[in-house]
Amino acid sequence: MIRAHFKLDSNRRITNFTITGHADAGPYGQDIVCAAVSALAISTINGLEHVVHVKPQVESDNQNGGLLKVAQLGVDHDSQLLLNTLMNGLLDVQESYPDNIEVKMLN
Repeated sequence: MIRAHFKLDSNRRITNFTITGHADAGPYGQDIVCAAVSALAISTINGLEHVVHVKPQVESDNQNGGLLKVAQLGVDHDSQLLLNTLMNGLLDVQESYPDNIEVKMLN
């Protein structure tokens, strides 16, 4: 199962997020849940870097259980729009595939 955790500050802004695990919703290379999560996460990171010009700290490890940790996110309006779009997209995937992905917001 993929677990996506979003850390929120006291103003409900996303300050970092972690995505771990594997969806196991299909054979390697054909897993649509994994593809959706990857596309959303990579697009968000690219948007932060190339559109909003925020340089997040990114740690990833696809080999040992799947890991994507992203920190030092912008708390500005544009960064938060991208991050909330990611979170809402992952919640939509969770709604369709509750056995394969879990999304949590942490204070």
